[in-house]
Amino acid sequence: LEKNTIVGTVMTNLGLMMMGKEHGISVLQTNVGDRYVLEKMKEGGYNVGGEQSGHIIFLDQNTTGDGVLTAVQLLTVMKEKGKKASELSAVMQSMPQVLVNAKVNNAKKEHYMEVAEIREAIAALQEEFRQDGRVLIRTSGTEPLVRVMIEGRDLAHMQRRAEDLAKLMENYLQ
Repeated sequence: LEKNTIVGTVMTNLGLMMMGKEHGISVLQTNVGDRYVLEKMKEGGYNVGGEQSGHIIFLDQNTTGDGVLTAVQLLTVMKEKGKKASELSAVMQSMPQVLVNAKVNNAKKEHYMEVAEIREAIAALQEEFRQDGRVLIRTSGTEPLVRVMIEGRDLAHMQRRAEDLAKLMENYLQ
C-alpha cells in the first residue's frame, strides 16, 4: 500500500475511513467516478483505490477496476494470512447507508444551497449525525436529481430523515 493510502470517493463507506484512522491508513476522497480515483492515484503515487460499486483499481497491475484481479488479490491475501475472507473483513465494520434521490428541476439542481430552508435542513442533519455518521448531498451529473446520503447507526431513522430532506428539496426545486 503505497504511502499507506487508499483512494476512494465521497461515497466511500464511513466504516473504511474509521478503519483507516484506527490503523494509520489515509483514505482520500474524490468525486464519484473511476476516472477521478485514477487521477488522484496517479497524481499522488498511490496504488490502491476504487469505488463503493466494487470498481477496485490496483495500479501496480492495471489502470481500471477489474473484478478478476480483485478476486486474485483477495485470494492471495487469504493464502498469505491463512485466514478466511470473513476473518479479513472483520477489520472493518461497514456503516449503514441510505441514499434517497430528490427529483428536481434540472436547471435548479445546482442551486439547492441558495434556498434557506434547504440549507438550514442540511445544517441540522449534519449536526444531528456529526458524532456517529455523516450527511452527503450531491447532484447527479446526468439526471435531474439531488442525492441525499446519510450514514449512521439507525437505518430506519436515517431513511426517514433522508426522505424528509428529499421531499423538502422536491418542493422547493420544481
